[in-house]
Formats: sequence, structure tokens, C-alpha cells
Amino acid sequence: MEIRLYDTKAKKKAVFKPINPADIKFYVCGPTVYDRAHIGNARPAVVFDLLFRFLRNVFGKGSVTYVRNFTDIDDKINKQSVETGKSINSITDETIQWYKEDMLKLNVLNPTESPRATEYIDPMIKQIETLIKNKNAYSDDTGHVFFSVKSFPEYGLLSKRNLHEMEVGNRALVSDGKSDPMDFVLWKPSDDQTPGWESPWGRGRPGWHIECSAMIYELLGTNFDIHGGGIDLVFPHHENELAQSLCAHPSGQFANIWMHNGFLQIEGQKMSKSLGNFFTVKDLITKGISGEVIRMVLMSTHYRQPLDWTSQRVQEVSNVLTKWRNLCSNVTPTKVPSKEILAALADDLNTPLVFTKLHELAGEGKYSELLGTARFLGLLWNDIETDERYGTISAFHKAQIENLIAERLEAKNKKDFTTADLIRKKLEDVGVSIMDQIDTTEWSIGSNLDIKKMEDLIR
Repeated sequence: MEIRLYDTKAKKKAVFKPINPADIKFYVCGPTVYDRAHIGNARPAVVFDLLFRFLRNVFGKGSVTYVRNFTDIDDKINKQSVETGKSINSITDETIQWYKEDMLKLNVLNPTESPRATEYIDPMIKQIETLIKNKNAYSDDTGHVFFSVKSFPEYGLLSKRNLHEMEVGNRALVSDGKSDPMDFVLWKPSDDQTPGWESPWGRGRPGWHIECSAMIYELLGTNFDIHGGGIDLVFPHHENELAQSLCAHPSGQFANIWMHNGFLQIEGQKMSKSLGNFFTVKDLITKGISGEVIRMVLMSTHYRQPLDWTSQRVQEVSNVLTKWRNLCSNVTPTKVPSKEILAALADDLNTPLVFTKLHELAGEGKYSELLGTARFLGLLWNDIETDERYGTISAFHKAQIENLIAERLEAKNKKDFTTADLIRKKLEDVGVSIMDQIDTTEWSIGSNLDIKKMEDLIR
């Protein structure tokens, strides 16, 4: 199957050719964790969750490494701490847990890795030291380190901005120690009330851009397949990421393809607290809009286009899902999604065509295929199912447990007992007991079932 994805840097669709089909790597910029995830934050989470599901279907479940970070070093977090009196750690820990709970409601799978910026300070410092050594960065006597934009002639190659035009249009004054208004911060000093780490330039903290570059290098290396995020990150965040990463590792290429989802509006207007149209995922769910409806609305418009969240669209999606659920009651879903849906996704995640094809399946009475395909897309999972053997557990979790059981059986058949034992231990650690029979494996859950641990397990 030929997969074509739109590359922001090339400004056109490109054939996706994995560096290593057995180890596809992609990175998505995650949330800055100081408050509840709003509906705009949820869009990239759902978009790239769909990409994750699709790539795993095409190349194999274990062949995709998906990294989505948590930015837990940021001045907004510091401000929140001052305003609320809460510690930095309590704010970030709580917000990350909120985010995970909200994404679970949207049926967003856990990425392969979810690094926190605070876990990668040493790699950030090392990368900054390399940039200084390569004469792409410089420090001053105040504890600041800046990246020298002019040291990288190709600056602007992602956002297609001309460096000279940017310089002419930049009215910022050159601060003490900063050689050029276009230069950006790699490291900045911290006072006694601000989180900081020891470095060659004194106690301080990293700039935002270097955080992602360091985490990417540590987890994915110098070359990887896809970098994703919202369109608002193209400049300056991703532009700066690209520049400093190529300068720190000149032999690398960084991301082969850059993917960016479009903005989200509310009833035709920019989402804003001042306009009273700012909604978090939690707000919407509290108002009775299910996570399933939110997910489908976020997928209903092509990911690169602006998405207008309207009450009418929410109601239409809710009606469609109710209709499909009724049609699929007492139906056994197919184990694989429709080939036509996979073909639509192979064309730059063409979700409008995907939903057209789903409507056709419903109209043709192909309910098993409709249900199997919808579930592949993260839809039409029952919220809660109860039966004597499994207790109270979501249908989604049940299916994921059974997938792991199947993987374990496959490993046993291949006499890969190390993998089989590892899967058994992982299941038991989250509270799932398994009992091998002659030709099958039975399982049950106990009172020690840990849903949070399970979410980390069933990617």
C-alpha cells in the first residue's frame, strides 16, 4: 500500500518511505502541563492517535515508536504556582494525570513514550554545549545562552520564511548579551523562586525549543520518520527545533516528514476565554457530550484544514453514532478494517472520505464491517460492559487485554517463552490473571485491577 502524507517542509504530499519499516519513529509535541487540556489541545492528540493506529495496522503493532512529550518546564507553570500557592511538581503531576484521563475518554491510545522535559535536563545541557562548541550558540555573563540564527544559513527552510525579511520586520531591541534580535534562548538563569538546574552557565532552566530537540535525540536519534504538531508550532518552535538539531548533529536529517494539523474554531470564532467560548475536554464531557462524539467531531474535518466546532456538528455526529450503534447491536465486528477505509487513510489521513465510506457500509447493511472499522478508528466501543467473568471493565480495555493474550499465545507457538512470560507478568502486574487451558487461555480480573497501570500497558 502506498502511503502519501503532506509534508509541511516540501509543501506537498510525499510518498511515505520509512527509514526502517520494522521500526517507524515519529514525534509529536505534547501539552504544556499547567491546566486542563482544552479542545484545541485534543485535536492533535486525536489526529496523531489515528496516524498511530493506521501505521500499526499497516506495518505491525510493534513496529511503531510514537513519542509525545509533556512540557513540564515553562513560565506559565511557574506563574500558576505563584497564583495558586501550589508547588511546581504538584501542578505538573496533577495536570498530566488530568490529561491522561481526558485522552482516555477520547479513546486516545498511550504513545510508546511520554517523556517529561524535567527527565532530560542533562541531554539538553550536553546539546547546548555541542552547539557552543560548533559556534552555533554563545553565552553571556548573565547566565543566558542563545542560538545564533545567522550561523545556520538555511534557517527558515521549514516555515519558508526569508531570514532577511524576518530581520527587517523584527522590531525587537537587542538585549544585553544578545547579538541579534533573531537569536533565541537555549538556557536562561533562574532566581530563588524559579525552578532551576546547575549548568556550566550557572543555575537555570532550558528554553522551550531545546527541550524537544534533546528528547527527540535521546529517544529517536538524529534521523526519524515523522514530526507532528499543531500548525501554530511551525514557527518559531519547529523552525528552531530543526535549526538547532541540524547544527548539533550535522550528519543527521532530523524529521523526514513534518505534519501539522489546522486550527480549531468555535462557532466560526477563535477560541478565547474573553469570548466565553473556551472549552476544556472536561467541560464538554460534564455537559453531556461523550468522548466518542468529541473524537468523531475532531476527525470529521481533514486534519490540515481549520475545524469549526459547532453545536450543530456535535448534534449531527451524536445522531450518526447513535444510528450506527443501533445498527451494530448484537453484531460481531470484523477483525480488520475495511480496505477502502485504509486506502482513504493512506491518502494523507483523508477522514472525510473515511466517514463517507462508513455511511456506505451502513447503507449496504455491512454492519460487521462497519463495527470493525469504526472500532479501528476508536469509535463504537461501549462505555462500560459488565459480565460475571470480567467484572466491570470497558469494552475497549477488554479488547486490548485479549489482544495481549493473543500476542502471548503467538509467542508461545513460536517457542518465544521469554516474551510469553513477560506478557503474563505485565498482565498480572495490572491485576489480570490468566489460566492456560489445553487449547485456549482464560483470564479474569481481580479486585486489585489498576486501570491507570493498564493504560500504560495497552498501547
